[in-house]
Amino acid sequence: MKVIFLADVKGKGKKGEIKEVPTGYAQNFLIKKNLAKEATSQAINELKGKQKSEQKAAAEILAEAKAVKAQLEKEATRVHFTEKVGPDGRTFGSITAKKIADELQKQFDIKVDKRSIVLEHPIRAVGLIEVPVKLHKEVEAQIKLNIEEA
Repeated sequence: MKVIFLADVKGKGKKGEIKEVPTGYAQNFLIKKNLAKEATSQAINELKGKQKSEQKAAAEILAEAKAVKAQLEKEATRVHFTEKVGPDGRTFGSITAKKIADELQKQFDIKVDKRSIVLEHPIRAVGLIEVPVKLHKEVEAQIKLNIEEA
């Protein structure tokens, strides 16, 4: 019996795959537990339509990430911070990914998720700093920061 997997089943198939499995296994286990449904022509067409729309959505997300990267890499896009600095040259407060994302939104109206900003540790130095940001699994960019003394 041909079935369309609705979820990953270890050793049998992944979600969205169409495979031939024994009839008893399909009826008594896969279909009963909602792990698969019978591969009728209507169900196959539904699956193809869903896969096309998912591909289209993924392409739009990738295009959006590339557009944000182009904005971030312009020379004019430099996020300015003014921080109080101690005698040792380090800032009193640290600049976190959340602060960077908020300032990017405020200064340039560019929306970047704070979780995609790659910081090993919060920034406490003064000067020009580039911070990597992972916008998409295929798109990475640099956010330019200008941290000045108050």
